[in-house]
Amino acid sequence: MNSFKELSTNRRSHRKFTQDPVSEEDLKTILGAALKSPSAKGLRKWHFIVTRDREKIFNLGDIRPMGSLFVAGAPAVVAVLGKPDEQEMWIEDGAIAAVSMQYQAEDLGLGSCWCQVRGRMSNEDSVTAEEKVRQILGIDNEYSVLCLIAIGHPYDVRQPQNDNALKWDQVEWK
Repeated sequence: MNSFKELSTNRRSHRKFTQDPVSEEDLKTILGAALKSPSAKGLRKWHFIVTRDREKIFNLGDIRPMGSLFVAGAPAVVAVLGKPDEQEMWIEDGAIAAVSMQYQAEDLGLGSCWCQVRGRMSNEDSVTAEEKVRQILGIDNEYSVLCLIAIGHPYDVRQPQNDNALKWDQVEWK
């Protein structure tokens, strides 16, 4: 991309991916963007778990009754975690890091999509989506799971954002 404006116009969520693998180099670049992202007080208390394991990814796609199925088709998934006991702003910090990953993926020609985990129930009665992710990825209890970022080569072409469709009525100038 030539500019952030162009990047932000072209970045769209992709829920369908080819089965081409995401290279380790690209994943390191994407994670590097997350590790460089701003955080409250510069503490950078986030934690990321990356998997390219097909069985784990398939199981992650089945954590929620709706809204997670697309994850199963991704060649790579990043779980975004934080330690609430160590950083009260872990949700905000994790969200900034997750979006940084998505923009970096777009810049590399890859697609991505956020799958919300925190505060969602799984497809099993009385079991949260976070508990399911924790089981699948073997996550310690000291971490909380914010989201999953599915990453891969886009299967489809999405049209860029339309500047004429921006909801400027949601912006107040004072």
